[in-house]
Amino acid sequence: MLRLAPRSLRSLRSLRSLRSPLLARQHSSCTTPKPKSPTPSLKRDITSPAMADYLEQSHDRIFAANRQWAEEQIARDPHFFSKLSAGQTPEYLWIGCSDSRMPAETITGMQPGEAFIHRNIANLVNNIDLNVMSVINYAVRHLHVKHVIVCGHYGCGGVQAAMTAKDLGILNPWLRNIRDVYRIHEAELDSITDSAARYDRLVELNVLEQCRNVIKTAALQQNYAENGYPIVHGWVFDFRTGHLKDLKIDFAAILKDIQKIYNLTE
Repeated sequence: MLRLAPRSLRSLRSLRSLRSPLLARQHSSCTTPKPKSPTPSLKRDITSPAMADYLEQSHDRIFAANRQWAEEQIARDPHFFSKLSAGQTPEYLWIGCSDSRMPAETITGMQPGEAFIHRNIANLVNNIDLNVMSVINYAVRHLHVKHVIVCGHYGCGGVQAAMTAKDLGILNPWLRNIRDVYRIHEAELDSITDSAARYDRLVELNVLEQCRNVIKTAALQQNYAENGYPIVHGWVFDFRTGHLKDLKIDFAAILKDIQKIYNLTE
């Protein structure tokens, strides 16, 4: 007969003691249904009637406002929508921030059909962003806009995030463009001792650099050489006053300076 050493016997007993509850649980789960875990008392009930009502109302009010707006347009001009459906010939290309507080048409008083709109976080013009590059190309070459406006705003969350020494995940490559703006203008920005003033100045310098990026494109340079338009403007919107600030960039001087290296007219 095979005899187990005391140590081996203890190990076997330990193994059986571990297996017995497991087998009991397995047997129990096969014979009786597993009870559902109770919902924790602190868990939010996303299917509550109040939430369902809110979602429905916040959805429906947009359509109610749309119907009212359409009726007002027809009351002012019975041919408004027939003219709108005939096509667009906008004067402006607007490249602005995605911030919900600065809709281009609202803050400028422009009407439908007057501006071709592109918005993204921190109003960036990145030469490898096919979205903004396609917008610029289409607006300049096909819609023949006369003005390209890059509009930032004071209090920009994207600019503020770029000033923060923190890993922001997927936002890192996007915000690096703003950090590069800081690097280019480091001496000027570091000389501003007031943090709020430095923040505002970075907003302005970011707009300036995005204007430069627009001017570097072949579409703009070639169209300007052939037709004398479009010209590029840098603006900043101030939530505190509701006013736009024209940074008064010297388009002709910037174009001349850029074309020393980025001449794409030939």
